[in-house]
Amino acid sequence: MSVIESAVTFAATAGSRRRHSSPEVALMGIYEISKILNGPARLDQTLAAVVNVMSSFLEMRLGIATILDTRGEPEIVASAGWAGETKGRPIDTLPRDVIDRIAATATPIVVEDIFADPLFASAANLIASRVEGRVAFVGVPIKSRDRVVGTLSIVRPWDGAGGLGFDDDLRFLSMVANLVGQTVRLHRMLAADRVKLMDEKHALEKALDSQINDHRRTPTPKVGGIVGESGAIRKVLDRIAVVARTNSTVLLRGESGTGKELFARAIHDLSMRKTKAFVKLNCAALPESVLESELFGHERGAFTGAIGQRAGRFELANGGTLLLDEIGEISASFQAKLLRVLQEGEFERVGGARTLKVDVRLVCATNKNLEEAVAKGTFRADLYYRINVIPIFLPPLRERPGDIALLARSFLDRFNNENDRKLTFAPGAVDMLKRCDFPGNVRELENCVRRTATLAGGVAITKDDLSCASGECLSSVLWTGHSRGVFSDPIEDLARGRTIAAPTPERALPVERAAPPPPRCADEDEAEDQRGCEHADSPECPANARMTEKDRLIDALERTGWVQAKAARVLGITPRQIGYALRKYHIDMKRF
Repeated sequence: MSVIESAVTFAATAGSRRRHSSPEVALMGIYEISKILNGPARLDQTLAAVVNVMSSFLEMRLGIATILDTRGEPEIVASAGWAGETKGRPIDTLPRDVIDRIAATATPIVVEDIFADPLFASAANLIASRVEGRVAFVGVPIKSRDRVVGTLSIVRPWDGAGGLGFDDDLRFLSMVANLVGQTVRLHRMLAADRVKLMDEKHALEKALDSQINDHRRTPTPKVGGIVGESGAIRKVLDRIAVVARTNSTVLLRGESGTGKELFARAIHDLSMRKTKAFVKLNCAALPESVLESELFGHERGAFTGAIGQRAGRFELANGGTLLLDEIGEISASFQAKLLRVLQEGEFERVGGARTLKVDVRLVCATNKNLEEAVAKGTFRADLYYRINVIPIFLPPLRERPGDIALLARSFLDRFNNENDRKLTFAPGAVDMLKRCDFPGNVRELENCVRRTATLAGGVAITKDDLSCASGECLSSVLWTGHSRGVFSDPIEDLARGRTIAAPTPERALPVERAAPPPPRCADEDEAEDQRGCEHADSPECPANARMTEKDRLIDALERTGWVQAKAARVLGITPRQIGYALRKYHIDMKRF
């Protein structure tokens, strides 16, 4: 249950008590309202909950909180205890003259009888339709520093006791208005900050695209550790070369294994901060308590085991670049602590009181869908806008197949240097690598090359040395679907001598399956139309076996009305593999 939902429940169950009978009750009200104002919700929802809870602590029949815009017009109106059963609006019970007087004088207003005051000439009858007897009005200004940003008011019965009867109401409303004023100021600061960041982002993206277009004729910058000549990787490097000249925060997005750390290092090496430190931290590898100490440092005795003062990663990266990998995995409470450092550039060590200021270029990386996390409330929207200034999307390896051969040879050269070997790739081995999908991207390709080089018996690595050829590639289980029914356990299958299909996106069928045995068709039916075969939909059908991959693909599409998802189910592959095959064989989709 959210803070606002708890407040509404509290207001509904607390109405029977005497609202302002004691200082303890007033203190409880301020406490409940402060919890609402500290909750993560839109300003209009927050103010509505505040006014609703006020009814539990004041003898009010109607409460209204009005927030004014820069022109003095009502921007947000939150009310509770709507006074009339007419079709009017809650703001109609608060005449504009009353709002203008409170805003102009910046002082509270108490009207003991609204029928005797000309300010309420237009609203008295509407209020009296619900509140019997004499009706009083109490209103106070909502201030942000020295400026009035709104009004907070209540309508309550009056028993003729005089002005002293309103002292408790004035005192309580003034305290609530002070808290609301601070909340309004913070919301407006965050809104202005968000607009500023969005404008900055659009301006930088526009300038970035312009500079990239201006530098199309210049060679792509060479960055150590990054191998590739595909258009996708050149586009990323061109963008990095432009971004590196500024101090803007960069968010690297991409699947696991696409080399986000290498690209973060490239941003640092191409920047004016290249002579300073490049510091990195994996946020997902540490619990929150340790993460805070790692980033901000700690003083001696701050916690058990803190035997001395220690500088955090922000201090170590002062003047340089800090990479926060897996930024999407940090907790909600730590996100608030990190936000302050990113906004103000200052922090305190754990257990310390001295504020430290740093100048750090921040690069964040994640493979998580941050937009979905923001929508679900697990990632703060203000932190998202702070780190998502320049997003750079790293292409997966399957979108740059032309780089596989270059990467494989680079990894093999590194292996040879580390192990004093002189291995080379046979042409057939490189061709087989190019056919692999590599769901683990560049990291998986490197592991594949190292594993093959370690087990290779000759001076040249042939295609038979690759685990794909021998049916021992466990990575293929991630996408071929073997682990979802074909094999109960891939480890057990390999131990029994069975094979697993090579992870080629174009292949519709695994190389070999141990069980169940393929269905048999009568010899006399094999030469006939496949529609007369009992197993015509099965890829193991002998009639189907004689067809080429392209023929089987076209046949499946025609039998399913050229619906790719249905054709994928018929062939036992994924829709993404259908897309690969369509591009490979240059098949144009038919539209009906």
